Amino acid sequence: MPKLKTKSGAKKRFSRTATGLIKMNHGHKRHRLISKPKQMKRKARGTTTLQPGDAKLVLTYMPYLRG
Repeated sequence: MPKLKTKSGAKKRFSRTATGLIKMNHGHKRHRLISKPKQMKRKARGTTTLQPGDAKLVLTYMPYLRG
């Protein structure tokens, strides 16, 4: 059986927690921050976990993260 390829964009953006959930960073934090609300920037700090439906889609991009 050939090796499966991981989507390189996904491996840079997602990782797995110890309990098996998919962890991600928030977006829209890099530039043009003056025009964005303070509350939005505050909520975008740190990481969050994906909902089960989204996590299922991400796992199709990363076959070796499933195991």
